[in-house]
Amino acid sequence: VQLQASGGGLVQAGDSLKLSCTSSRRTLRGYSIGWFHQAPGKEREFVAAITWSDGDTHYADSVKGRFAISRDNAKNTVTLQMNSLKHEDTAVYYCATVDAPSMDPFGSWGQGAQVTVSS
Repeated sequence: VQLQASGGGLVQAGDSLKLSCTSSRRTLRGYSIGWFHQAPGKEREFVAAITWSDGDTHYADSVKGRFAISRDNAKNTVTLQMNSLKHEDTAVYYCATVDAPSMDPFGSWGQGAQVTVSS
């Protein structure tokens, strides 16, 4: 399932931004979904994930307490609410189906959303 991320933008440090993840071709029901980001010159890293079975959430230590992942099955959307943004959050953000409980992504990567946080 290829997913599309949207909602990125240019913000200042301390601001908030909300990203959305959806698929125009497939339902997200039954899939655990994760968010990943990739900064210039760096590897893609795990940010957050939400399971399908019980809605359990998982976060990277760097975003705990600042980011919140949620899903709306009726709207076929998973959102990532990002608060208290820092310059180091600057990256392209992708969403993907993940394998629970490892949270390893599978499937092809879709369109990402650029998030730029000015310090």
